[in-house]
Order: sequence, then structure tokens, then C-alpha cells
Amino acid sequence: MNIFDEFADALLDQEEEVPGVSSGRARLDLGRQNRKGVPEIIYAERKQPEDVVEIARHFLSEGRGRVMISRTNADLRLRLKSELAWVEAQGSGYPVHFEEHGISGMLVLRREGVARPSTGGRVGIITAGTSDVPVAEEAGIVAAEMGCNISTIYDVGVAGLHRLVRPLKKLMQNEVDIIIVAAGMDGALPSVIAGLVDVPVIGLPTSVGYGAGGKGVAALLSMLQTCAPGLTVVNIDNGVGAGATAALTANRMAKLRG
Repeated sequence: MNIFDEFADALLDQEEEVPGVSSGRARLDLGRQNRKGVPEIIYAERKQPEDVVEIARHFLSEGRGRVMISRTNADLRLRLKSELAWVEAQGSGYPVHFEEHGISGMLVLRREGVARPSTGGRVGIITAGTSDVPVAEEAGIVAAEMGCNISTIYDVGVAGLHRLVRPLKKLMQNEVDIIIVAAGMDGALPSVIAGLVDVPVIGLPTSVGYGAGGKGVAALLSMLQTCAPGLTVVNIDNGVGAGATAALTANRMAKLRG
């Protein structure tokens, strides 16, 4: 048996233990939350609306009764509300509750009786400007759905750095486990924060900016070139990745605290 066959057999053994299902063009991973600790998040942008509806239906019916959908638009949200107001699960019918987060385009669907977990993890979220808030909130929703308590500071960028001092002091008094800092333009704020605090910082570059290095490129490169230790960087506008990583870290810290 070669290395690939051994690898494939190991994955197939796992597949027998973890429920999965095919839905149209999608192959769904219903066991991701149990395996990874991150709930299912459907990236809706560029997907066909009918695919999003059917994927969400399976997760609500056959998964853990909850699903997040990112990058939605108004038409898709209306269709989801119309077609998924009620789902069948475990031989019974349940109404579905919708939580809209319009500024970020995030939508959380939850089958009746399914609650958001609470882990005790603590995540701070800071934005350089108000234009960075939509991506920052995407990160916050993901972290909150993974059970974390979220503390936010908005609009404290380096154009007026004096605005940062008091809010950051209060945030650190909340004993956050990790901080996400969203910034576009020159992307300088995450390096500033990482040089001041004793917790890990995730730099979240946003596609705010113009001219040379616009659309988040300069922000991403500035964060990658940081000289401040303790700063990790995700890709441009990757609020989901920042939120998931922050929550995994904070949840592990919460477990250590007992």
C-alpha cells in the first residue's frame, strides 16, 4: 500500500464516523464543528441562490441546527426567509429564527431550540475607521457564534491616535484573550496595537484605500512587514478567517482558565 492509499483509507474511516451529504453541486461536511470547533459558514457570494438555500436546509435539518451565511444580499435574504421559515429535523418540524447583520452581510439561521454556545473566550475587536466596521463585524459574528464574548472599539486609527488610549485601556481591563485589528489605507494600526499589548493580535486588512496600493494591498503589506512581535495577519477582507482564528485561540484560553 502506498502513502496515498494509507491517507485515503484514514480519511474514509473518518468519513464513516462523520456525517456527510451531497446537495446538488455541493458536498457538505456536517461534522466540521465537532472536528474543528468552527461552525459551518456558507460563503454566498457568486453561489447560485438555490444552492445556498439547499445547503442551509441540510445544515439546519441534518447538522447541528445552525448555519452562518456570509456575503449575502437583500434578495438572497428574502429568499432564505421565504423558503426556510420551517425545517424538518429528527422527525419533527421546527421554525427557523433569522438573525440579520446587514452591515456585514452576515446571516445566522438557527433552528428553534438551538442556542448559541458560551465558552468564556474573550475577543477584542478594534477598527481604524468606520469604513472598516463591516469586515470587523463579520469577524465578530463568527467569534460570537463560536461562544466568545466580544468587546469592540471603533474608529481609533492613526490619523488621530489620541482616540485610542482610553478605549484600549478599558479593553485590556476586560482581560481579552486576543485582539482583531481591522484597518485599510496604510494599515498601520495593528502594528501600533501589537506594540502595546501583551496578548496576540490578528491584523485584518480591509479593502479601504485608493491609488497605489489601494483595495487593501498597502494595508496587507504593511501588516506583513511589521516589526511588532505578536502580530499575525489574515488576507484582505477575511473577517471569517480572523474571527475563527481568534475564537479558537480564546476558547482554548478559556479552557485553560477552567
